[in-house]
Amino acid sequence: MNKPTLPVSLLCLTLRLFSTSSIANAANVENESPDRNLTGFEALDEAQPLWEFGAGGVAFDVPNYPASSERNFIALASPYVVYRGDVFRVGGGNGARAVVVEEADYEFDLSFGGAFSADSEDNTAREGMPELDFLFEVGPQLIYKVKDYDFENGGNGRLNARLQARAVFSTDFGSIDSRGYVFEPTLSYQQRGVLFEKTGLNLSFSMVFASEKLHDYFYQVDSEFVTDSRAEFDAESGYLGSELSVGFSFPIMENMRGFVGGSAQFHQGSANENSPLFEEDVTYSVGLGFVWRLYESDTKASW
Repeated sequence: MNKPTLPVSLLCLTLRLFSTSSIANAANVENESPDRNLTGFEALDEAQPLWEFGAGGVAFDVPNYPASSERNFIALASPYVVYRGDVFRVGGGNGARAVVVEEADYEFDLSFGGAFSADSEDNTAREGMPELDFLFEVGPQLIYKVKDYDFENGGNGRLNARLQARAVFSTDFGSIDSRGYVFEPTLSYQQRGVLFEKTGLNLSFSMVFASEKLHDYFYQVDSEFVTDSRAEFDAESGYLGSELSVGFSFPIMENMRGFVGGSAQFHQGSANENSPLFEEDVTYSVGLGFVWRLYESDTKASW
């Protein structure tokens, strides 16, 4: 979802240009392409630990909210935990989810996501209006494996289609408010170990459609907040925007990986592009970070 801050998955995505020469031997190897994210340490033929923990840091620069001209820079360091259970899975670039059905070609789960609150202190478009709080989402997700690729020079790739329908909530950590629903179809491509050994490359394109309640949260201007430069506006449901995200990960040293990524958000044709809070047709996000694995379990994940 194109939120007021960097989505958790932003740095899990990277640009890969397809050509007949780069996919010289694109055989469909249904069960030979393990799910590897940008922060995964194991090689393609190695089983991943059931759980691991460590420390990481990230810095990113993002729009305050969809189509905002104001920006928000965030830098943080924290512990990280990854758990790869048969049902419950946490971390590793895919957020948190509970797997309901998992077959060779598809997965159905209950997934969770979130975004940091916006820094609107100097945001002239929303001056005098309520702050945009931390957002979190929960809802069903269907992931369909379109195709696996095996490359002549080593490594492999995976093309996935994903459908998400989530309820959205905001919180100032004192109360929780419902902000409606989003529907987000996504096409993503993931590749490991092709350009360089142990590197990760991903690309994703998504479109977001939202209920009126979420559009109200970003774009509504009630009469009490009208100014000389900000007219009253009644937001409506519909198309929110699209996002093309790219990313790259690489080994720094044993048990430490770095990653860098970015995304472009396209808001032309948004249901509320006439709102005085809608400022930019195209916005962008950039970020970089690292993860340092301090401990891993001897027990391996079964998938």
